[in-house]
Amino acid sequence: NEKKKSKGNRSPCSPSRVLHIRQIPSGVTGAEVVSLGLPFGKVTNLLMLRGKGQAFLEMASVDAAVSMVNYYTPTTPYLHNQPVYIQYSNYKELRTDNQHNHARPQAALHSVNAVQHGNLGITSALAAEGGVLPSHGSVLRIVVENVFYPVTLDILYQIFSKFGFVLKIVMFHKNNQFQALLQYADATNAYYAKMSLDGHSIYTGCCTLRIDFSKLTNLTVKYNSDKSRDFTHVDLPFGDGQRTMETPLTTQFATQNTIFPSYAGPPGFAPALGFPQGAVTTSAAPGHMTVPGIPENSVLLVSNLNPEAITPYGLFILFGVYGDVHRVKIMFKKRGIALVQMADATQAQLAINYLNGQRLYGRVMHTTLSKYQTIQLPREGQEDKGLTKDYSNSPLHRFKNPCSKNFQNIFPPSATLHLSNIPPSVSVDDLKNLFTSKGSTVKGFKFLQKDCKMALIRLGSVEEAVHALIELHNHDFGANQHLRVSFSKSSI
Repeated sequence: NEKKKSKGNRSPCSPSRVLHIRQIPSGVTGAEVVSLGLPFGKVTNLLMLRGKGQAFLEMASVDAAVSMVNYYTPTTPYLHNQPVYIQYSNYKELRTDNQHNHARPQAALHSVNAVQHGNLGITSALAAEGGVLPSHGSVLRIVVENVFYPVTLDILYQIFSKFGFVLKIVMFHKNNQFQALLQYADATNAYYAKMSLDGHSIYTGCCTLRIDFSKLTNLTVKYNSDKSRDFTHVDLPFGDGQRTMETPLTTQFATQNTIFPSYAGPPGFAPALGFPQGAVTTSAAPGHMTVPGIPENSVLLVSNLNPEAITPYGLFILFGVYGDVHRVKIMFKKRGIALVQMADATQAQLAINYLNGQRLYGRVMHTTLSKYQTIQLPREGQEDKGLTKDYSNSPLHRFKNPCSKNFQNIFPPSATLHLSNIPPSVSVDDLKNLFTSKGSTVKGFKFLQKDCKMALIRLGSVEEAVHALIELHNHDFGANQHLRVSFSKSSI
């Protein structure tokens, strides 16, 4: 008896295409339980045991069930911010005809049958949950909010191809928002992708997906670039947009689960969605999926630094453009190597993404994840010469407010700097002289507003701008007025 077995020794029974799911919070819908199985293959039946917080999910094949159990065993899935547990059932198939006494009326009501990739048979049970399949097209409009980390076309492809064959993607900015149009081969795939992904986030707490149906019935793609791609015509020209990925565009698009097997995301980025068959896991944050595969380490190893010029404060300011730096340690015996501890693992990845390979004080800096989980502060009396600094309570953190606009203004190091918080008493010449005094060559300048509080300044090179940002971010103009400096995406 499944009931008794589930209370006793949880030794895994032999694989079955029926899975027993436990500790489901009340309020979870059948459709949400089904979405756990969808990335692994066809889901052919569902039995909800509402009073017990349990469900039985039947996959179309034993292979799909094995993939699902193998994936969710080390990576516990969450529903409504609560962990749920998945194991094989004693049942080899599900009959949802009220024969299970412990599963009476509501279970039959919520049995979703034949929820599949491509051809979805949606029963009256799903309709009872308000899941009637509306008439709509196969093109989705995707808005990504709070874009803290770069969202590439390939990341969107990896996420959305779990719900069906993606034909085309076009990305663009409109109304200061990151948007994309994505066309599926089949409208039912579009419906399931919208139902499963709308409101979720690609990374915990940011890059939130808002999805609705586009009025367009077909997308036209002229170029295969990093902003547009037609997966059915791999021979399109690349156009002006150079592809950002280094791997050649794969041509086996006929297979359902093609995901650029060797694509590792932006340079130095951990594989963005490295899960089997691309399952979307839900993290402990409510309604947020996170990307498995990004190591949890937040300490960076920074090497090939110029020992004559580098300081803990300089690294704090530079790495602080991409996240909140808690601690910095320059190695006592090897001054060209430092450790930088970020607030979290995702910020560490972002710093790697933008700063690895950047020139700093005449040397090309190498930035990778460290083997250390934290930076130890020196013990009292231990010789350190001020090489280890704790910045965890610094007022200069750019990202301590989760709603900060700084999340939307993260750009790679560039020769053009964005200046803000300029006092009215400071003139163009004052600012140019300030930058020249730090060794910069000023190539261009313009105020962005009538009140002259913000400006762009273009310097002689990216490396000059990096040095100027380190020197002049938080520069004190007196009367508690401090200059704010960041990299700009615009040029002048």
